[in-house]
Amino acid sequence: MNALKKSPVSLESFLPELIDLRRHFHAHPELSGEEHQTAALVAGELRKYGWTVTESIGRTGLIAELGNISTPLVGLRVDMDALPVEEKTGLPYSSLTQGVMHACGHDIHTCIGLGVARLLAENQEQLTGIRLLFQPAEEIASGARWMKKDGATKGLDALFGVHVYPELPIGSIGVRSGTLTAAAGKLEIQIIGNGGHGARPHQTIDSIWIASKVISGIQEAIARQLDALMPVVVSFGKIEGGQAFNVIADRVKLLGTVRCLDASLNETLPEWIEDTVKGIAHSLGAEALVTYTSIAPPVWNDPGLTSFVEESGKAVLGAVNVKHLELPSLGAEDFAEFLEDVPGTMFRLGVAPPNGCAPLHNGYFSPDEKSIEVGIRVIFQTLMTWMDKQKFDVREPSK
Repeated sequence: MNALKKSPVSLESFLPELIDLRRHFHAHPELSGEEHQTAALVAGELRKYGWTVTESIGRTGLIAELGNISTPLVGLRVDMDALPVEEKTGLPYSSLTQGVMHACGHDIHTCIGLGVARLLAENQEQLTGIRLLFQPAEEIASGARWMKKDGATKGLDALFGVHVYPELPIGSIGVRSGTLTAAAGKLEIQIIGNGGHGARPHQTIDSIWIASKVISGIQEAIARQLDALMPVVVSFGKIEGGQAFNVIADRVKLLGTVRCLDASLNETLPEWIEDTVKGIAHSLGAEALVTYTSIAPPVWNDPGLTSFVEESGKAVLGAVNVKHLELPSLGAEDFAEFLEDVPGTMFRLGVAPPNGCAPLHNGYFSPDEKSIEVGIRVIFQTLMTWMDKQKFDVREPSK
């Protein structure tokens, strides 16, 4: 079962078409929830390959199915949306939409999904059931929930995912069992004091001063009240407050993000943060309003399914090119939402050319297009091996 699966149609024969499609997607990026043209083009390609396609799943997403879906059903998720980032690569197929760019590689993901779909369509007699989830709005961590609400995970027995990774070279993949990415939340804090003249701060409750105490105090509380072996990161990205240089502000708003790797600790963080912030504010005479919004839970990679990816990667790329990721990422990924319904795993796809690659969400991000072929081969091998295993298990006599 570990031998590389063969297809009657050579990937090399249609790889140039996929590269052209990728460059089209890259030149015409669409923001989260606006992936209308992308989804329409993807749906048309899938129907050409013989897939049954259902559009408007999760608003601008779609699912496609092939094989006998009443048998063990495996899924592949790929995301399609772009970011509000100005492209600076200077590529001939750079974004034609000002201020919008595929700076996270979702154009690569989409074409990998299409390539896998075409190979699977040529192997229908070997399939159990398979469902492709082309997801919108990953960048705002909403698309997975939208698709779940429309039944995208119903009946799935396993789900695989992929994400480009500029820290790995082209021709390699990274795998990790257990926690892959962090839980993420959005934090809004309003400090409510009492304004007055800048020359007489003793007559006021200075919201800006108290906000600075909250910012530093919460970092100190993390270091002394939470387990250092369960890292928590709170970062503030925006501060709003004050009207004039000589007026003490009566109100300040802080906006930030919270990241945590441990799912159980993450559940307690909203209350802990609120108590900590209010305690600091009250001790200085102010009030605090705290709003915590969960963005995504942690991605937890199923060990058994991760081993399918690892062994398939070794079969396709060689063991030396399958890297074990020692540490999880504090980035977030709404693939985790699907994993609340179905076991799954996501792997990292190396995209860095020899001269290196700019990081994700950067205007200079330019992944090596050779990664499309690598991703297709690893995922196709993984899915076929998983389906073979289900058939083998069904044939095994009970003991």
